[in-house]
Amino acid sequence: MFESLDEIRADCAARLIRAARDRKSPMHTPVIVTADVDARVMVLRAFDSASWTLRLHTDSRAPKAAAIAADPRVAAVLYDKGAKIQMRLRGEGQILTAGPQVDAAWAASTNFARRCYLGDAPGAASDGPTSGLPPEFEGVEPDDEQLLPARENFAVLLITVNAVDWLYLAHTGHLRAQFTRASDGAWEGRWVAP
Repeated sequence: MFESLDEIRADCAARLIRAARDRKSPMHTPVIVTADVDARVMVLRAFDSASWTLRLHTDSRAPKAAAIAADPRVAAVLYDKGAKIQMRLRGEGQILTAGPQVDAAWAASTNFARRCYLGDAPGAASDGPTSGLPPEFEGVEPDDEQLLPARENFAVLLITVNAVDWLYLAHTGHLRAQFTRASDGAWEGRWVAP
């Protein structure tokens, strides 16, 4: 089934493309780890297979934005239970708050999704359980004008992948391969023991 490194790298790219496009993909919500050793589940919004860049959305006020600004090393873990494939990705993260990519991502989001950026900053203390949203937007979809203040809190997290660790779990024997990307963009792969 997986007999060549080129086949595996192509399969990884195809899985990431599907994960970004298909909400039902088991890899749609990877675990993202920042250099401060904090991990969280995020939604994969896009994958550019030419640059091997993941795009995710975040709040510019979130602690992860400051962590990535201080140290851009980021990792992602994705797992497809049915296929028995795990991918661990390492790369460089970048938080964007302005520019064409951010504007396009904002424009492609629904108003219901955009309302998340109207609320308190992620991690803000509260006296009780809270969504952080202003009360008037609990369960309500705001209109475009009401969302104007939310735009300044919206950010894009780009992760440029420079290493992939691929693991296939099989009762006959697991398989594992690693890939690293050189400065010219070329990928080098090798088989390793699981």
